[in-house]
Amino acid sequence: MSAITLLGEAQLRALVPLDLAAIEQIESAFLSLATEAVAMPPILRLDLPEHAGEVDVKTAWLPRFDSFAIKVSPGFFNNPALGLPSLNGLMLVLSARTGLTEAVLLDNGYLTAVRTAAAGAVAARWLARKDAKRVAVIGAGEQARLQLEALRLVREIDHVTVWARDMERAQSFAKSTKGIRCEVATSVHEALALADIAITTTPSRSPLIHAEDLRPGLHITAMGSDAEHKNELAPAVLAAGRYICDRLQQTRILGELHHAIEAGLVAENASFAELGHVIAGICQGRTHDDDITICDLTGTGAQDTAIAALALQRARAQNTGTLFHNDVTL
Repeated sequence: MSAITLLGEAQLRALVPLDLAAIEQIESAFLSLATEAVAMPPILRLDLPEHAGEVDVKTAWLPRFDSFAIKVSPGFFNNPALGLPSLNGLMLVLSARTGLTEAVLLDNGYLTAVRTAAAGAVAARWLARKDAKRVAVIGAGEQARLQLEALRLVREIDHVTVWARDMERAQSFAKSTKGIRCEVATSVHEALALADIAITTTPSRSPLIHAEDLRPGLHITAMGSDAEHKNELAPAVLAAGRYICDRLQQTRILGELHHAIEAGLVAENASFAELGHVIAGICQGRTHDDDITICDLTGTGAQDTAIAALALQRARAQNTGTLFHNDVTL
C-alpha cells in the first residue's frame, strides 16, 4: 500500500512563502540545469482560443531530488469577467525510483507564481548592478506584485514606477505597495526613464520595450513571453544588450529570442549563456556597470520540480496534508 499526500492551496501557501529559501531553491534548479544530467522534455502546450485559454504541461527530473513533478498549468484569460482567476493548476509529485505518485499539490497556480517570482529574483541577483535601487514594473497583476516582492529580498529598492494598459490597475498596484515609493507612469518609456531594473510581467502580443527605452546599466527581466505569440521586447532590444535566458532550447521557440530570430536580428543557431551557466561560473553575466543585461525567462520544469520538492519536504517535516492510501496491485 502506498500513501499519497494531498495538499491544498492554503496549506501550500503556509508551507512555501515567497522568501529567501524559495529563491535559493530555484537558484539551485538553475544550477542543476547547467551542471547536472537533468532530464527535461519540451513543454507540452494545448491552446483553446475560443475561450482565450492555454494549458502548459512541464516536468523535469533533477538528480539531486528523489522525486519529480509534473505540472499542469491552465491560463484562461477571459476568466476575470466571470469572477474567476486567470491562472489555475496543480502538480503531481512522483518517485524517481518507482514512478509511484507521492503527492498531489492542488495549488491553483500558487507554486508556479512563487517559483516564477523567485526566478526573477535570481536573475536580478546575478545580473543587475549591485547598487540598483530604481525599478520599473511593466504590468500590474499578481505576478508584478510578486516579482517586486521577490526582488526586494535581493536588492535594496527605494523607488518603483509601474505601467499597465489598465491605468486603474496600475494605480491600485501603486497604492498597495507598502514601505516604498511607487509612482504610476503614463508610458513604458516614462517608466524606464530612470530605472536600474525593469520587469515585464504581461501576456502582451506586441513589444512593450523598444531600443530607445534602454539606458546604460539597465537590467531587464522579461517573464511574460512563455508562448510563441507573446512578445514584450522588441527584437532590437536583444541586439542592443547582453542576452541571457533560462533555457536556450525553449527561448529559441517561444521566448523573446524567438522573435529576434524571426526578425533576422539574431542568427537561428546563435549561442547564448543560460542563467545557470552564469551561476556556475561557466559564462559571464554582467561584466561592467554600463552593460545592458536581458534575462529571458520562459519557465522550466526544473523550477517546478524544485519548488514541489520544497513543498513536499516541508509538509512531511510538519506532518501536514491529507494521506490517501492507494492500494498497489502487484
